Amino acid sequence: MKPFDPQYPLLKEMYQDEYFPDFLVDKVRRELQKVIHLLESGEINVKVVQKKLDEVICAINDLQDEFDENDSEIETVARDCIGETVAYILEWFGIPIETEEAIRERDW
Repeated sequence: MKPFDPQYPLLKEMYQDEYFPDFLVDKVRRELQKVIHLLESGEINVKVVQKKLDEVICAINDLQDEFDENDSEIETVARDCIGETVAYILEWFGIPIETEEAIRERDW
């Protein structure tokens, strides 16, 4: 069991951009932390990890209306930030899933 990199700032670009309300970025972060917790538990089965990623990405998809209601959206900066964060998580834990596959359920 390997802990996640405590120095890596999850979703840093989204937190730094006032366009994204922090409370919504917090919700995205909490979803991504579900993947981190799974991987910290020692899970390395690619199918299990991908299933959790699919669930998390679908939950992030469900936040789109809330972003809209707060004059924001999951757009280019957010897409890139989320994708880069997922890529870093997978790389940190040595999980061989390509980023595009990892976030395949996105509709943003």
